[in-house]
Amino acid sequence: MPYFIYRITPPDTFEHLDTKEKYRDAKVRVTELRKALPDDSDDIVRMIFAKNTMEATKLLARPPEHEGQIIGDD
Repeated sequence: MPYFIYRITPPDTFEHLDTKEKYRDAKVRVTELRKALPDDSDDIVRMIFAKNTMEATKLLARPPEHEGQIIGDD
């Protein structure tokens, strides 16, 4: 499965930027893209491991499982 690289513009705009077969290549590309973002940008560059762009977008749009939980509150 490939690594998909996306630019996420808040609140929920996903732009597919690149696809890499190897993790190392994807990591290098993500680092380059993050450095190229303006300092005042709210955009986020992320990489996701998925079967295709449709699954990648779906996974990125899903909120983190820990969101809304209070850690240590029993």
